[in-house]
Amino acid sequence: MSVKAAQRTESDAVIERLLALADEASRREFVKNHTAVDWITVVDKLTERVWQEVRIDTGKAQILADLGIVVAETIRSQSALAKSLRAKANALYAVDQHSAAIEFHGKAAARFEAVGDDQELARTLSGSIQPLLLLGRYDQALAAGERARAIFTKLGNTQRLARLEINVGNIYHRQDRFQEALGYYERAYRELLAHDDPEGLAAVLSNLSLCYISLNEFSKALETYRMARQHCEQKGMSILVAYADYNIAYLYFLRGEYGRAIQMLRDASLSAKKAGDAYQLALCSLDLAEIYLELNLGSEAGELAHKAHAGFLKLGFGYEAAKALAFAAIAASREGQTFEALKLFAQAKDMFVQDKNLVWPSLIDLYEALVLFNEGRLFEARRQAAAARDFFGSGGIRGKAVLAELLLGRICLRMNDAATTRKHCETALQQLSELESPMLAFQAEFLSGEVEKTTGHDQPAYDAYGRARQALEMLRGNLRGEELKIAFFQNKLEVYENLVDICVRRPGGFEEAFGYIEQAKSRSLMDLMVRPVHVPSESDAGQSELVRSIRNLREELNWYYNLIEKEQLRPEERSQERIQKLESEARAHESELMRAVQQASTSDLNHAGLQAPSNVPLEEIRAVLPADTALVEYFCVQDREIACVLTHDSLQICPVTLQSRVKKLLQLLQFQLAKFRLDPQYVSTFQNSMLEATQAHLKNLYQELIAPVRNLLGVKNLVFVPHGVLHYVPFHALHDGEAYLVDRFSISYAPSASIYALCQRKQVNTSGSALIMGIADAQAPSIRAEVESLSSILPDAKLFVGPEATEATLRGYGPGSRIIHIATHGYFRQDNPMFSSIRLGGSYLSLYDLYHLRLPAELVTLSGCATGLNVVTPGDELLGLVRGLLQAGAQSLVLSLWEVHDESTREFMIALYTRLQQGLGKRAALQGAMLELRERYPHPYYWAPFTLIGKG
Repeated sequence: MSVKAAQRTESDAVIERLLALADEASRREFVKNHTAVDWITVVDKLTERVWQEVRIDTGKAQILADLGIVVAETIRSQSALAKSLRAKANALYAVDQHSAAIEFHGKAAARFEAVGDDQELARTLSGSIQPLLLLGRYDQALAAGERARAIFTKLGNTQRLARLEINVGNIYHRQDRFQEALGYYERAYRELLAHDDPEGLAAVLSNLSLCYISLNEFSKALETYRMARQHCEQKGMSILVAYADYNIAYLYFLRGEYGRAIQMLRDASLSAKKAGDAYQLALCSLDLAEIYLELNLGSEAGELAHKAHAGFLKLGFGYEAAKALAFAAIAASREGQTFEALKLFAQAKDMFVQDKNLVWPSLIDLYEALVLFNEGRLFEARRQAAAARDFFGSGGIRGKAVLAELLLGRICLRMNDAATTRKHCETALQQLSELESPMLAFQAEFLSGEVEKTTGHDQPAYDAYGRARQALEMLRGNLRGEELKIAFFQNKLEVYENLVDICVRRPGGFEEAFGYIEQAKSRSLMDLMVRPVHVPSESDAGQSELVRSIRNLREELNWYYNLIEKEQLRPEERSQERIQKLESEARAHESELMRAVQQASTSDLNHAGLQAPSNVPLEEIRAVLPADTALVEYFCVQDREIACVLTHDSLQICPVTLQSRVKKLLQLLQFQLAKFRLDPQYVSTFQNSMLEATQAHLKNLYQELIAPVRNLLGVKNLVFVPHGVLHYVPFHALHDGEAYLVDRFSISYAPSASIYALCQRKQVNTSGSALIMGIADAQAPSIRAEVESLSSILPDAKLFVGPEATEATLRGYGPGSRIIHIATHGYFRQDNPMFSSIRLGGSYLSLYDLYHLRLPAELVTLSGCATGLNVVTPGDELLGLVRGLLQAGAQSLVLSLWEVHDESTREFMIALYTRLQQGLGKRAALQGAMLELRERYPHPYYWAPFTLIGKG
């Protein structure tokens, strides 16, 4: 061991003895009595440990800094005292006590100057810049910087001069003088690179990225963060690698690339947890919660928000803790937990007030108003919304002022005050003439339509709803974060309902009504909120310049929207000038995007990830509909179910039943099917009565849904397009009193007529072998026998069983397979369908994972339990495995509507694939398999769980 190392070890032991003493007096006495100790080395060690502890335990850093001052004062060393005072300043800065930090920096600088230590004087002046600029004392900060620069220049210390440039750059960045800040950071980077200064380089690269973000240069910011990450990784700075990963993920979040952001934030969370970095872990949780809120995943968002809140609270970060609590409140309101949401909002508001934040309390007023409105507490809601409107209006936050104005209009309409509602609409539309926000314009025009409908004016209502629909179709992929989190968008289906209602009552209005029905159903299977899976990368040679331009403009718009909101809600005083500049840039990009969209073909829009806004035209649907096939599409207008019967040469629309009636019958049917979860002895004993009860419910559903249109179904094949709760109805098993529907027709399903048409035209593998995967367990032992039987039926099948049936296997063989059959358990998440999954060997494959797969197969079959279940969200969007598989490229799916019987499923699948190999079409093969199985298993539970979705 070297002499220096021995001294350091001895110093650590002395420090521990000093810390163990009870008070300052006893510590001073100890120093006086131990003259043999090298106290200068002890002070050096204390200042070093303060620097280490400010990143880990700020309380301990304070104690060590105070101890250094005691030692230095006792030994009467001005140089040691100056170092200890500076250490104390750094410890105070770490806990945001900036005024006190500046005071101690000043004391340290005076002593360094007194002893003639210019080097340490300049370091102290440089260190004082950050607390000065945070207090807005920019002139003093610049003066300190200039004085430090003169000293470092005289001493020829170019490395310290480079680090000083970072601090001076921070002054200009804080003043929004980003171009000037950039010059300082770039000079610092060049010099630190020459000195191979790892910590300095990590800091300046991070600052450069922040500067590029402020200058709206996403690509440069991303590239700089990547450089920072690579640098930190090479130097073994694992914590800073995690910080770089977090920052890269955050950039993707700002651009609206949620898939990438989620994956990277998950990875950054794991790294932060491994490194014990509580702050980074809380940040990742906060940002993930915000993304999940934007994706309308309330359960996961709430869990992560509470986790972030606890983390920030423990660290003493009030603003971030309050923000996390607000996110938790929004999540609770989404989950229908009104009391909990209002309680959390109140707590968050108190925290923001304590933190002296001016904007968030009013934003919470708006959130609370919406919750109260949904609960029917209209007078309270009106008071909160008016307070929010007044604040945002006076503060120049126009978008949120319009949101509040529209909510006030909805409240007045609920109070039957049409005249005041009309005034709120007019005010909102006047303000929107300067904002150019399609989403807010939709809300305003929709509310106008509601007023006209309420007062009995059909034509003005139709015109207003039409304008609302046009606004909604603009920039569908670019809803602003706040509008999504408030969930105003959930009433978008109503505009289509009202247009359909008016059209079906007009002579010759059926085709127009059908067009609106299609626009209302499962739109985001064509315009996915996360990102379509088949979007090529920007660098793909096959993309046109227009495609790349649209993709970039979409991402840049998300970038601007997020930066505007970030600026409006920042904890410090916001820059109105910067907000206006960002809004101006956003409007310019909106106009440019609209011009690009108008120039683009449908194919270009698809490749750009901005799906063409209109549904597939009626004539194109007819063109792919065989002559012996009828498409029966249901739609609900308020509580009234209507049915559209489309054939090759006709379209009829007629009322059928009430949705509330169907719901009750469906609940009774599901209750009967659920009995098969009971003891096998019970099922065996009561099988006849269970069959009779089930058939009774299926007959009643037939009378409600099929009987009113039965005379229109003079065909052999039916394609059902359900709506709302009807997605859970097994139409093929409905009973007319003499036979099941599947006895009279071959039957398939589709989420919408447009998606049915798209499935007919999908480019899929027409050759190639079958991929068969099976994961058996104690609950489903027949799975192994099932997949082995299928591998003998399908030629050249690739069979993977148990641990070999992995996600990697699916990724490797799936893209080239014509048929994919996976026999495993399905897990349907009613609370969060994005994470519905199937079990594979060693992992679970969720809907989120399916978005990143490419499976262009003619047929994908999941023969496990409840693989075809979905949550039906506003807009008749299906969230479940159906969505993920169609998005991944599958042309047809065979999935189950309920928990299946292990042995009967094996027999069903053998019957199905045998018929497919004999050359039957998928729809006919499924029909034949059902009829065959029913001979051995009369109850629909056994033979009717599977449905064919897509191309028949």
